[in-house]
Amino acid sequence: MTTQKQSPQSLPIYVQIAELLTRDIISGRLIDGERLPPERDMAAELGVSVGTLRKALRDMGEKGLVQSVQGSGNYIRAGGDTGTVYAMFRLELLEGGGLPRAQVLSVDLMDRPDDLPAFGTSERATRIRRLRSLNDTIIAVEEIWLDADAGIVSEATMSESLYATYRKELGLWIQRAEDRVSLGAVPDWAPDAYGPRPGDTVGYVERLSWADAAAPIEFSRTWYDPARAVYVQRMK
Repeated sequence: MTTQKQSPQSLPIYVQIAELLTRDIISGRLIDGERLPPERDMAAELGVSVGTLRKALRDMGEKGLVQSVQGSGNYIRAGGDTGTVYAMFRLELLEGGGLPRAQVLSVDLMDRPDDLPAFGTSERATRIRRLRSLNDTIIAVEEIWLDADAGIVSEATMSESLYATYRKELGLWIQRAEDRVSLGAVPDWAPDAYGPRPGDTVGYVERLSWADAAAPIEFSRTWYDPARAVYVQRMK
């Protein structure tokens, strides 16, 4: 398990830890009743203070995901609320789980190209291009288009979770999304750090996302490396 150093776009460290552990519960890497390592050992492994770790565990305890037993330790409770900031992020490491991270490559307000599907009500949209990682493993590049009538976001106000940014900066709650998974060619703007080269065939996801209106407000496309990550949709 690893965490990320704080940056202007990062979620608070305790949230990152809670997200990482929650995704490990969802993926089955942490099982119900499993005892977590001693807090000092766990904090050292994650590279954080014991206080920060305890804040994350308290947050998970309030959701019924961790039970603290005095004199014994912290135990996983898989029946709690597993809703997370990244509840709609479907990519996982091949072994399961992983903390999603994002590096912004560009943010531009522009006219919408003709090759995009219908979404929103404006002829303009904010285009966001990012490099995605799980833990420290680079897994994907993505391109997100947010309808200008839904609001304008800037890199300065953007967190690693765009849906959290929409809620905080625009008052928008993404309520549902539709994914179409196939194969696609890596775009020519993908940076060298991604790994697969432009034109290579990789996993490909197109997504339309809705807030509270009839028309979707966002369209995104993600090119992920199947040698490093897998698309997972769990049914309840």
